[in-house]
Formats: sequence, C-alpha cells, structure tokens
Amino acid sequence: MKKFLSILAIILTFFIVYFLQASLFTWFTINGVMPNLLVIFILWIGLFIGKKVGFGLGLLFGLYIDLLLGKAIGASAIMLALLGLAAEYIDKSFSKDSRITIMLIVAIGTAIYEIGIYAFQIIKWETTLELFTFSKILVIEMIYNMILVIILYPLMQKAGYKLESIFKNKNVLTRYF
Repeated sequence: MKKFLSILAIILTFFIVYFLQASLFTWFTINGVMPNLLVIFILWIGLFIGKKVGFGLGLLFGLYIDLLLGKAIGASAIMLALLGLAAEYIDKSFSKDSRITIMLIVAIGTAIYEIGIYAFQIIKWETTLELFTFSKILVIEMIYNMILVIILYPLMQKAGYKLESIFKNKNVLTRYF
C-alpha cells in the first residue's frame, strides 16, 4: 500500500514539476534558456528509488511530454528512461550524501539528455548542426540545473531517503542458532 501511495505521490509531483517547467520557469530564463526540471526529477527517482521505477517512470513521463508537445514521439521517453536506468548504477558508485556529487550527476545527466535529443532531431529532421549555439545553450542549462540542485538538495535528500526506505528493503534479518 505504501508503494502505491508513493507512486501516486511521484506522479502528482511530476505534474507539479511539469507545471513549474511550463509556466513559472518561462519567466526566469538565463539568456533565453530554462532549466530542465524533468532531468533532475528522473535522476532523483533513479537514485533513490531504483532503476526499474526510474526506467518505467522516465519512459511514461517522457511519452507524456512527447505527446503533449507534439514533437518527435519517443525521443524524450528514451532519454528520460535511460537516465532513470543509469541513475541506479550511479547510486552504487557514488554517495548521495554529497551535494557536489549530485550536482555533477545532474550536470552530466543534463548533457546526456540534451545531446541525445539534439542528435535525434538532427537525424529525424535532417537539420544542420549548430555546435556553437547548442554548446552555449547546453552549458547554461547545466549551470541552471546545478543551481537548482543546490537550492533543492535538502528537500530532495529528505524525500529521497523516505522513498528509498519504502522501495529498497534494506532490512537485515539475522538468525541466531
């Protein structure tokens, strides 16, 4: 029952994050670039809950965004699902207690997501490669996402450990003979 309620809370949180992304952060751009809250959200899910949930919700949320925005269906879904999957492997190698580590994970995740989406757009629509413009936008978005992680880290960590206790049973049962 706790897992079901947690998944409902995560889905509700997704809609809040999407609302913030689509409305509030359009006013707070840096040189016309908005942060990508969905990358932070999916990495958070993958880090604290696990790769299966991160992969599944990344795929589901990505499909929703692709259908809603009407762009290429599947690009965001694939990239968000891969980020959710990769976050579990990152969790095993790095500590979630370090704010700097989480900032670097978000920066690298943002780069992977945006490069994947850009590559998909180039292949699908045969657009020209504008490397300087893309690099400038990518660096600004990475910095913006890292700033948001600095601000949101205490909330992310507290909620993340709560969800981790629900989804990852690390209870050690000892048996004495």
